[in-house]
Amino acid sequence: MVQEVVCIRKTQKKVGARKLLVMMQPFFEAHHIQIGRDAFFDLLREQGLLIRKNRRSKPKTTWSDHWLRKYPNLIKVLIPTAANQLWVSDITYIHLADSFAYLSLITDAYSRKVVGFCLSKDLSAQGCMQALKMALSTTTDTEKLIHHSDRGVQYCSMDYVALLKKRKVRISMTENGDPLENAIAERVNGILKEELLEEVYPSFSKAQQAVAIAISTYNFQRLHSSIDMLTPAQAHLQQGALKRHWKNYYSSTTKQKEVVMAAP
Repeated sequence: MVQEVVCIRKTQKKVGARKLLVMMQPFFEAHHIQIGRDAFFDLLREQGLLIRKNRRSKPKTTWSDHWLRKYPNLIKVLIPTAANQLWVSDITYIHLADSFAYLSLITDAYSRKVVGFCLSKDLSAQGCMQALKMALSTTTDTEKLIHHSDRGVQYCSMDYVALLKKRKVRISMTENGDPLENAIAERVNGILKEELLEEVYPSFSKAQQAVAIAISTYNFQRLHSSIDMLTPAQAHLQQGALKRHWKNYYSSTTKQKEVVMAAP
């Protein structure tokens, strides 16, 4: 059985232990083997087949201690019912061999489709501006649109705010730094980095190419459990409630609250 595990691992780029356990089920059944999750993890650990994640240094992408105007959170109870009602924005980092690159993303909250993106060499507002211009080029009807982000200096910059106001887009921002205030953007960041992008790229140009391919794969091929197992591109054409195939709860100081930043 260990040899079978090694064979599967060699054919896969990255396989989590839980997914590997599912992949091994036909082998277990064929050989009348019964093994639970914990025992399977112990077996992988004994054979040195568990991958340890190295802790890497990471840059800070949000600086909100600035004098520029900050806007209130307009989406505390908003659940979009169609595309282009709510866009969520965020910046994440990509590891290069000797530095970092910074990925600005704009995601439609209803469809989970990435509608704008830009990979930059620095944290200036230009990357966010390019992502916003790309997103705005996808639609002409923006009068009912809300743009939501953290309070980072890039999103509060005069040029960025001026472009949103020019297109009559309402501006919304997080208020207390809680990731749940921008949960969809955080989730899309995680999917791209954990599933579709490498841990490190040898150069900025290689990272640019990989980001474009990853976002295309995410938008047009990856099924999403929060949008009725559609791809984001398919969901972007829908209207009304999209079934969510998962539940998630988090604790507050007073009661349990369901995370509602999913499509209705």
